[in-house]
Amino acid sequence: MNDTEREAVRGFIFQHTKGVAVRDDEDLLAAGHVNSLFAVQVVMWIERTFGTPIEGADLDFANIRSLTAIEAFVDRKRGIGQPA
Repeated sequence: MNDTEREAVRGFIFQHTKGVAVRDDEDLLAAGHVNSLFAVQVVMWIERTFGTPIEGADLDFANIRSLTAIEAFVDRKRGIGQPA
């Protein structure tokens, strides 16, 4: 994931946390920033923004647990790094 894409992820999360900044490795679930409804929105946003089709096996909170996890997930789906 390039810097522009990384900033897009940060911006999307920032909008939905009502302006609360989160660290890249902060657990969005444990911190209460992500609930099940927002998790669905994140998944849909990833699909639209990065053209990354998400399949049933991908629907795991671990893939969207943090900004770092989202980045790694998108890279895996693109075939960068380890297989998804």
